[in-house]
Amino acid sequence: MPQLLLTPIVFLLTAVLLVPLAQRLRLGSVLGYLVGGCLIGPWGLALVKGVDLISHVAEIGVVMMLFLIGLELQPEKLLAMRTLVLAGGTLQLVACGLPLALGAWLLGMPGTAAVIAGATLALSSTAIAVQNMQERHLDHTPAGTAAFAILLFQDMAAIPLLVITPLLGDGAAQTAFNAPLAAATIAGILVAGRYAMPAALRLIARTRLREIFTAFALLLVLGIAQLMTLAHLSMGLGAFLAGVLLASSEYRKALETDLEPFKGLLLGLFFTSVGMSANLGLLAEVPGQVLLLSVGFMLVKMAVLGLVARPMPIAPAQHWPFAALLSQGSEFAFVVFGVAHAAGVIPARWGELLVLMVAVSMALTPLAVTAGNALGKTLHSPATPPPDTIEPEGARVIVAGFGRVGQIAGRLLMASGIKVTVLDNDPDMIETVRRFGYRVFYGDATRLDLLRAAGAGQARLLINAIDDMEANLALTDIVRQYFPHLKLIARARNVTHVYELRNRGVELVERETFESALMLGQWALEQMGVEPTTAERARLKFRDHNLATVEAIYPHYQDESAMISITQAARDELARSFEQDRLRLREGEDGRA
Repeated sequence: MPQLLLTPIVFLLTAVLLVPLAQRLRLGSVLGYLVGGCLIGPWGLALVKGVDLISHVAEIGVVMMLFLIGLELQPEKLLAMRTLVLAGGTLQLVACGLPLALGAWLLGMPGTAAVIAGATLALSSTAIAVQNMQERHLDHTPAGTAAFAILLFQDMAAIPLLVITPLLGDGAAQTAFNAPLAAATIAGILVAGRYAMPAALRLIARTRLREIFTAFALLLVLGIAQLMTLAHLSMGLGAFLAGVLLASSEYRKALETDLEPFKGLLLGLFFTSVGMSANLGLLAEVPGQVLLLSVGFMLVKMAVLGLVARPMPIAPAQHWPFAALLSQGSEFAFVVFGVAHAAGVIPARWGELLVLMVAVSMALTPLAVTAGNALGKTLHSPATPPPDTIEPEGARVIVAGFGRVGQIAGRLLMASGIKVTVLDNDPDMIETVRRFGYRVFYGDATRLDLLRAAGAGQARLLINAIDDMEANLALTDIVRQYFPHLKLIARARNVTHVYELRNRGVELVERETFESALMLGQWALEQMGVEPTTAERARLKFRDHNLATVEAIYPHYQDESAMISITQAARDELARSFEQDRLRLREGEDGRA
C-alpha cells in the first residue's frame, strides 16, 4: 500500500513543482512534464519503479487527446479552411518529410525506418505551437491561422502513420490476416457513431446527472479503444474516429468540457512517462551528437517551412516566425516511434535517439521562435522613414502620441475648431489616420529639434498622450527644461505613473482607464437593479474617495509600509461610507413603504 501511494504522490509533486516553473520560464507545460519524468525516472533519481506500467496507463492520455482532436475537426471548420488545411498541410508534410527522410537514410538508418522517421519528424507539437502563438499574440494573425491549419492537417496525418507503421514491421503478415476483423470493427464504429452514440448521449443527458454524463463519455472513449485493440488496431485510431463522428453533435461542447481535465492529467502522465523512459544514458554518452542532430533537424525544418510560407497568405516578415513555430517535433512522435520500435521497424538505438531529438527540439522551441522573430525583422522590416517636415501652421496645441487616447483628445479639439499639430512615431498608424483626412506628422516627440519644428516655442499647450511610460516621462522632462511656458496635460498608465508626472510638476494628469472603469461600474450597478441616481452617486463617491486616496499616498508612495497603512485606512473608510449609504437607502425604502 505505501508503494501504491508513493508513485502518484511523486508524480503529482513533480508536476506541481516543475510545470508551473516551466510555464513561468515560457517553456510550456509539456517540457515541464518531460523534465519531471527525466528527474524521477530510472536515469534520474529513480524515485518511481515500473516505468512500463506507467506507460501503459499513460496511453489512455493519448487516446483522450486523439478523441478531443477528432471532436475539433468539425466539418464547417475544415470546409472554411480547406485550402490551407489540405493544400498547405500536404505541401508542408511532403516538403519537410522528404529531406528529413533522406537525411536519416544518409546517416545510416534503414530505408523503411528513414521514411517513417522523416514523416514523423515533419509533424509539429500542437500544444507547444499553440502556446507560443497565444503568448506572442499570433493566433489571430495570418501566420497563426496558417500554422493552425497545418497543425490540423498534421493531427489527421498522424492517424495513418499509426496505422501504417505496424504493417511495415515484423507483424505485417498477422496484421494482414486480421484485416477482415479490423474492417468490420471500423465499420461497426462508424455505424454506431452515426446512429447509436448520439441517441445514447441524448438518453444519458436527460438524467441531468453531470457525473453520469462524464462517466458515459469516459466509457465511450475507453470502450472504443478496447474494441480496436481486440481487432489488433491502434486504440488512438478508434478514439479519433469516434471524435470525428461526434464533432457535429449537439453534445460536442459538453464532451469537450467533461473530458478536458482528464485529458490534461493523463497527457501529463504520458509526457512524464516519456521523460522517464528517455535514455539519458545515451544523452550522457553522446551529448554532442544528440544536440547536433536536434539543432540540425530543426534548422532543416525551419528552412523548408520558410519556403513553404511563401505561397501562403502570410506577410514576408512573418515567414520565419511561422517557420519557428512549427520547427519542433510532435507529441505524436513519441507514440509513433514507440509503435515503430515495438513492430521492429526502427532499431532500438535509433528509436531512443529520435525520442531524445524530439524532446530537445521542444526545449529549444522558445529560442527558435525568438530567433525567427529577429530574422523576420532583420530581413523584411521596412527601413525607418526619416521624420516628416513639420508645418505647424500657427497651431497653439501639440498632441504627442495619436493612439487610442491621443486620437480622442485631438479629434475633440479639431472638431471644436482649434488647430492642432500631431506627432506620432508609428508609420502604419499614421498612414491609416491620414486616409481619413487627419494631418499627423511622423517623428519622435522626445527629440528636441522636432519639438521646436512643431512650434513648441510658440504653442500654449502640449498633450502628452504617449503610451510608453519611459518615453512619456522623457518628453515631460524635455518640455519642462526647454519649454517651461508650455502647459502640460499628461496621460498616465497607472498610479505610479501619476506620481512620476506629479514629481515633474504636471498637475493635469488623467489615468487612461479610470473614468471609463467608473462608468462601467455604474452601469453594472444599474443592471443589478440599483436606481440610476443611486448608482451615479456611488460612482462619484468612489471617484472622490479614490482621488483623495491617491493624493494622501503621494507624499509617501516610495515608502511601502506607509502606503500599505494609508491604503488600508482608506479602504476601511470607504467600506464604512458605503455601509452608511446602504442604511440610509434601507431607511428610505422603509419610509416609503
